[in-house]
Amino acid sequence: MIQALRPSRCQSLAARALGLLARPVALVAALGLLGAQAAHAQTILRDAETEALMRDATAPLAKAAGLAPGNLDVLVINDPSINAFVAGGQIVWLHSGLIEQADNLNQVQGVVAHEIGHIEGGHVIRSGEGAKEATGITLISLLLGAAAMAAGGGEAGMGVMAAGQQAALGKYLAFSRAQESSADAAGMRYLHEAGISGRGSLEFFKKLETLEYRLYIPQDGFMNTHPLSSERIATLTQAYESDPAWNNKTDPGLEARFQRIKAKLVGFVEDAPRTLQLYPLSDQSIPAHYARAYAYHKTAYTEQAIAEVNALLKAAPHDPYFLELEGQIMLESGKPQAAIPPLREAVERTGGQPLIAVTLGHALVATEDDQYLDEAEKVLRSAVARDRENPFAWYTLGTIYARKGDTARAAWATAERYEMEGDYPLALRHAEVAMGGIQPNSPDYLRAQDIAMVSRAAMERTKKKK
Repeated sequence: MIQALRPSRCQSLAARALGLLARPVALVAALGLLGAQAAHAQTILRDAETEALMRDATAPLAKAAGLAPGNLDVLVINDPSINAFVAGGQIVWLHSGLIEQADNLNQVQGVVAHEIGHIEGGHVIRSGEGAKEATGITLISLLLGAAAMAAGGGEAGMGVMAAGQQAALGKYLAFSRAQESSADAAGMRYLHEAGISGRGSLEFFKKLETLEYRLYIPQDGFMNTHPLSSERIATLTQAYESDPAWNNKTDPGLEARFQRIKAKLVGFVEDAPRTLQLYPLSDQSIPAHYARAYAYHKTAYTEQAIAEVNALLKAAPHDPYFLELEGQIMLESGKPQAAIPPLREAVERTGGQPLIAVTLGHALVATEDDQYLDEAEKVLRSAVARDRENPFAWYTLGTIYARKGDTARAAWATAERYEMEGDYPLALRHAEVAMGGIQPNSPDYLRAQDIAMVSRAAMERTKKKK
């Protein structure tokens, strides 16, 4: 079940000029583009099925790039634009709009290959250096312009400032385009070594080319952070078509899984009429049932949502993700007791997948029956051990400890949540309470101690900046 996680410290993404989609940049925005960028918070869509597919579909690309097995994450942001980016670490972020517009998995693999090229090339660091250099030029121009205006030459001063901004912007965009070309070449190499066709990569560039014409993006290329798609297509077509992998087909199982996750994403992010237009009732395929189940559930048509889930379970009675969806619908419809059996089976069949386990823990707690508290604690402790970056998991675990009368561990779980969300004063306060009641040197005590140390250091840094 797709979960929309609100921005927290671990989910705040630095705004980045290097996206997949080429876009014009107005000269008047040069300072905003080239200056230090504030963290740009967006809603992350966490979904166990989607993340499992992305791991399987991109593992050969990660291996080709020399990344350690399991160290590449591909996550989705709720944003309708066609974009993808990297912002530090070994994480590729895909906008939901990109998945919606992709016709097949091979197109997404082409995008991910390109973005891995940015990771391997260290372009997150380098783009920061390039922006810093360009910003320096801009700041110098501002100083010169201010001096000219102070001397009484207002028009001359504005001219110096504008010229300086244009020089800075040109330098930055040239830097950015060089990175994009480098990432294109790297992505092509990964696809070749992984035996994955570059056909999808070219198909997606053609989508972008069409969009460029629709948006009237200037064709001289100067004001774009990326080479125009037509140039990239011309450069890559010959290489891809001559590659032995050109005619290789995507594994049918992977492609079927992609069509499922695309459909459920559409059902989750689009309004119901749009979903029913794309997946009408006459369509009795698995993806269509999936999309409509999400559309009906989020608009509170529970009976129709359950009917669609029943159709899915009739086709695959033990599919863990169909069971997860059934449990989620029951839970959010006020029937937590009925949600427990399908969620238990889903957790078991996925080997304790943390996102699904958190939903099961929530259902167990929501029954308000204390007989489930021990099971809920066990399930959630296992979940956060594998995926700590889930504020709701810590909130639910804190609730369990509070109901069991373990105020020290309730404070510890609350400290974890506040530290994750960047509220360091509250994180410190709750960590100190936890340390006062948990056995010293135990794992929980040491973790509370770590939170206290991190929180104090963060608060000190904040004081120094003021």
